[in-house]
Amino acid sequence: MSHDKHTSPGGAASAGPLSDVGAGRYEGPQLASVVLEDYFQVAPLRSVVRTAQWQRFETRVEANTLKALDLLDEFRVKATFFVLGWIADEMPEVIREVTRRGHEVASKGYEHRSIREYSPDSFREDVARSREAIERACGTRVHGYRIAHGWFGPDDLWALDVLADEGYNYDSSVRPIYWRFSGERHRRIVHLYRHDQGGLWEIPLSTWSLGGWSFPISGGNYFRQLPHWLMTRAVESWVRRADSPFVLYFHVWEFDPDQPRIRAAPLLERVRQYRNLDRMENIIRHYLERYRFVPIGDWLGLPRAAEPATRTVRSAQPGSVTAPLPATAESPAPIRKQAVTVVVPCFNEELILPYLARTLDSVEAVLGQRYAFQFIFVDDGSTDGTWSSLEATFQHRANCRLLRHQRNRGVAEAILTGIRNARTKIVCSIDCDCTYDPHQLGKLIPMLEPGVDMVTASPYHPAGQVRNVPSWRLALSRGLSGLYRIVLRQRLATYTSCFRVYRRRSFLDLRVREAGFLGVAEMIGILTLRKGRIVECPAVLESRLFGASKMKVVKTIVGHLGLLIRLAVRRATGAGDVAASSDRIRSVGQSNNDSRGIQ
Repeated sequence: MSHDKHTSPGGAASAGPLSDVGAGRYEGPQLASVVLEDYFQVAPLRSVVRTAQWQRFETRVEANTLKALDLLDEFRVKATFFVLGWIADEMPEVIREVTRRGHEVASKGYEHRSIREYSPDSFREDVARSREAIERACGTRVHGYRIAHGWFGPDDLWALDVLADEGYNYDSSVRPIYWRFSGERHRRIVHLYRHDQGGLWEIPLSTWSLGGWSFPISGGNYFRQLPHWLMTRAVESWVRRADSPFVLYFHVWEFDPDQPRIRAAPLLERVRQYRNLDRMENIIRHYLERYRFVPIGDWLGLPRAAEPATRTVRSAQPGSVTAPLPATAESPAPIRKQAVTVVVPCFNEELILPYLARTLDSVEAVLGQRYAFQFIFVDDGSTDGTWSSLEATFQHRANCRLLRHQRNRGVAEAILTGIRNARTKIVCSIDCDCTYDPHQLGKLIPMLEPGVDMVTASPYHPAGQVRNVPSWRLALSRGLSGLYRIVLRQRLATYTSCFRVYRRRSFLDLRVREAGFLGVAEMIGILTLRKGRIVECPAVLESRLFGASKMKVVKTIVGHLGLLIRLAVRRATGAGDVAASSDRIRSVGQSNNDSRGIQ
């Protein structure tokens, strides 16, 4: 059983709702909070960036945190930093620097999830795990919590019971936005949430009330999107009239106008993420100059000192280190690795290369026990800094080779250049932008069985998936694939994927007329005319994260139609016995074609 009591930390009952109080009711310091997370971990990008991809991004959180710390130092302000537990585990030195400079550290959960994604049990595990990670990183007591994504609504207050059970002293996850909590006006100010085992202070995000509706004025995206004059007046009204402190917040990534733009996100989410980043530091500077701020924990009188660990640290968490098994007298024989070359065509891909490098590191870590990878990067006449970035990123690696076309010759020709320069029997080609996750090579490579010349990834296979790709591109690709099936008389679902595995000897003398994106489909056409055997593997295709696609839509459509006509003529004139070869083409999982649809 739990309930709310409308009191101040000192124990005095509040005089009443915000709109009823007179001027000067609260004259103490305001509350400053900072969200410590990286630019790729945020709510606007959740639809295109999965938690499993975080390790692949070039982190900017340390530099951005230092900017925020320096600004706070300039005004001698101490704040509460709400920290993701994931960052505490991955970059504990950043958290230690925050505490070294005298700021409070609180929890923002372990991963960037909303309360609606948790059950009570999984929420309890997450808040305990994040607290342990943060206290391990900084050595000080964690008293506070704020949900990572979204806010607590009226149906989510069960989470406060969990936080109280887990020993948290305050929460700052309630934002009474719009009609939420209408009729419960005390939720707009600091209040004590009573719990069977004690109490939990709720520190709501400050709002402006108009006609019974509440509008956020605390900071973050609202400071960047709404007129500065309007927000300053709203904050001034709060400070002048409220009987509770104003709660300011901002994110460290909001001080980084040069952060990479992830163009795969929907337009409105990109506006939310990137608009007015260049103004944010001056906006926060305005409030730091005008008002006096303290951390939430200090305002509540909570101690910062570390406490003896009384909670059981959960074992076998992701990323935990386990002791190695003792050596035995009969050690297993080493597994003989299969030599595989991975060709990466690159054209004006300077922005994606740091992400690619971390992705390939992960691929080697996950698949390296089975495969000895060699990588060939083919710079296809780039006009930006791709070549110099390739040299800086990969040239020092023993298993990497860099090749360069002096002029742009197209992705198909770049792939063939890599195949011809490979020294292994098996060669793979992947997209530099990782629209196909290279970890999927673990499924494709074993399918290159004896007698198979090519394995091609297929997101349009009934067992494949497509994520965040515009519907018009899906319609175009599926329409073209249907035409290729008619012309080549085969059952493949996808013809234009660059994500493939090749038997090298089958492609050494292969020449394509269309060297660009069309050449990728032409390679299948020529192999079919030669009676080659193709295997199709269901795969997941995702939207491009950085930069823009190099494909010219109208030109590509016209080109595909021309290629289809040429292939039809070759088949009709006997240039290749397509009908005979089609019996040798199989589509993996074809018997289960009706088991699931495209997602």
